[in-house]
Amino acid sequence: MSAASKHTAIIKQEARRLGFDFCGISKAEFLEEEAPRLESWLKQNRHGKMEYMENHFDKRLDPRLLVEGAKSVISLLYNYYPSQSQNQDAPKISKYAYGLDYHEVIKDKLKEFLNTLKEQIGDVNGRAFVDSAPVLDKAWAKKSGLGWIGKNANLINKQQGSFFFIAELIIDLELEYDGPVADYCGTCTRCIDACPTQAIVEPFVVDGSKCISYFTIELKEAIPGDFKNKFDNWAFGCDVCQDVCPWNRFSIPHQEPKFTNTNGLLDYSAEEWYDMTEEVFSKVFKNSAVKRTKYKGLKRNLQFIKPQG
Repeated sequence: MSAASKHTAIIKQEARRLGFDFCGISKAEFLEEEAPRLESWLKQNRHGKMEYMENHFDKRLDPRLLVEGAKSVISLLYNYYPSQSQNQDAPKISKYAYGLDYHEVIKDKLKEFLNTLKEQIGDVNGRAFVDSAPVLDKAWAKKSGLGWIGKNANLINKQQGSFFFIAELIIDLELEYDGPVADYCGTCTRCIDACPTQAIVEPFVVDGSKCISYFTIELKEAIPGDFKNKFDNWAFGCDVCQDVCPWNRFSIPHQEPKFTNTNGLLDYSAEEWYDMTEEVFSKVFKNSAVKRTKYKGLKRNLQFIKPQG
């Protein structure tokens, strides 16, 4: 067995041990296919006020600029599909925010992953990424065969749909590489038809500046009045394009205790949401992804979606 085969087997086994549902590996190289797409998306201002998307253009497209001597990108999927749902009358938050902040939970796993590789293989140099730093995570997951990019611009996995966190380890080891899989969206346009703000402007292209997730999380100023009554009661993020996707009928509930209803927020009534004080916000969302919008942002979102009368 070659060193690359042996090391690849160790990596796949460790990914399973740490609870990752899928693991795929690609060669660390320039993302040729993505370069013109990203350039055009930015030129058309699809990123809205997310100025950080304009930074580190080269690094986004070439992992070798992020990790010296990088040879492989390990892509990992971690399921967050919940078994519980929110109180039906309450303002809605994305499923990924039901439990503890995923950045922290997954970062800890990746740290352990890298340490194990160093113990079992030796001098491995690498960096871990979870939805952070300029890494095009969906492009790498697609390249390593973990799924295809759907018309809603999400990665869709044939076995389990799209409710996954995507993480990467970029390392300086040569490994055995996986190849991409086919696109199984076919003629389906459910996500495009269902988007409350028509943010999916054409198949595979999402105008970030029209997306409910952008408005409720990224935008720091007032939400444009044109979108009033189009938020479908979403106060943080939006899952509509995933909820209607036929592939998500294969989603299975996650087994991660840290992603469950840890702070009771799924039981909150509409009234409790609207009456929330800053003190309660700080307590309830202390270790949650929702803290990213801050109390002021959440209050703004709630006011925007509050029923009249």
